[in-house]
Amino acid sequence: MLTSTALVLLMTPGLALFYGGQARSKSVLNMMMMVFSTFATVGVLWVIFGYSMSFGDDVGGGLLGNPGQYFMLSSLLSETVQTDGLPDIAFVAFQAMFAILTVGLIAGAAADRMKFNSWMVFSILWATLVYFPIAHWVFDLDAGWIANGIGAVDFAGGTAVHINAGTAALVLCIVLGRRRGWPREAMRPHNLTMVMLGAGLLWFGWFGFNAGSAAVANYSAAYAFLNTVVATCTAICGWLIIEQIRDGKATSLGAASGIVAGLVAITPACAAVTPLGAMAIGFIAGIACAYGVGLKYRLGFDDSFDVVGVHLVGGIVGTLLIGFFAWDGSPAAAAGVFYGGGWGQLGIQAIAAVAVIAYSGIVTAIIALIIKAVMGLRVEDDSEAAGIDEGEHAESGYDFSSLRSGGGGFGSSHSTLSSATQVTATAGKEG
Repeated sequence: MLTSTALVLLMTPGLALFYGGQARSKSVLNMMMMVFSTFATVGVLWVIFGYSMSFGDDVGGGLLGNPGQYFMLSSLLSETVQTDGLPDIAFVAFQAMFAILTVGLIAGAAADRMKFNSWMVFSILWATLVYFPIAHWVFDLDAGWIANGIGAVDFAGGTAVHINAGTAALVLCIVLGRRRGWPREAMRPHNLTMVMLGAGLLWFGWFGFNAGSAAVANYSAAYAFLNTVVATCTAICGWLIIEQIRDGKATSLGAASGIVAGLVAITPACAAVTPLGAMAIGFIAGIACAYGVGLKYRLGFDDSFDVVGVHLVGGIVGTLLIGFFAWDGSPAAAAGVFYGGGWGQLGIQAIAAVAVIAYSGIVTAIIALIIKAVMGLRVEDDSEAAGIDEGEHAESGYDFSSLRSGGGGFGSSHSTLSSATQVTATAGKEG
């Protein structure tokens, strides 16, 4: 469990690289800071009351855990506090990584234009009012109304993490408004090698995410591990086939996005379907998400790094396809349409997905509108145009001036440029 926890922790830096590479050169640090900042906000809240709200004794029909039961985790610090031989504090640490990552996922929809202070406040309120309650619904197997009440299958967080974050991303980018120049101006990723590295780290860490959700090294963990491999492989195939047919080229960004799409879709289903079913889910998700990322152009919302197209669409695909591909011989022991289970499981999966979308969407909208009214969401126009890295952090990701010399090239004693010709650190591709 501790190894799985470390793997899931690595997913957040991996996400920062994945999003940071897709940002413009003048915005890369801000994007990575938004992701990393969730350690500072959500990680602290988790210890104070987040774990208690998510896994405390139910106080309202499967909707919320008791916020004071494990306040500051003081009641879990005894060596004797264990569940099924596992120290409870190991599970606390593991689930903390889920909470941190989920909030970080939303940041990709708000690139280039959101105030960092407003993002910090948003992440605190959203974790408290949206993530912690929904985590109780889905992850508390004894009391949560989705997991225990209606019997939905979600092994590692397709609803609580991906549908939840994808819905919030959609609402936040609508309330924020479009980036300056979008969609007229091309806003290309500034570093695709960084994107590919981030995707690789996400895939590596995802084995802790999915297999670790078994909470013990056993058959269920191995089952989830294998399905996580094969679904992701076929998702890459699905995405690249669509790119080749539609655009005539298979791209590295498409491959990286296909990796994430497959991982998202198999997350709820990894212990419920056969490897063949996992391959089918991955392939369908790769195709669906490749088309899903185009929704923002047709519907006019500026989801900067396709959080909606990958996480919301992929999460819905994975959650609903359990209703078709679930096999009753799997660790989840549920049967879908293709294995003689009828349509009941599909209906249950749909209820879970719709409930999370509705709750996350409404509460996220309220949070975003309140912050917009009280402290504002967007940076000033000048800051957005010049580069949010400089405007919000007084830093830049790349110091281009150090690569130039006055006359002798590299190694020349004339190592600085005149003020008239100096290249500023924000003058990257967009400059």
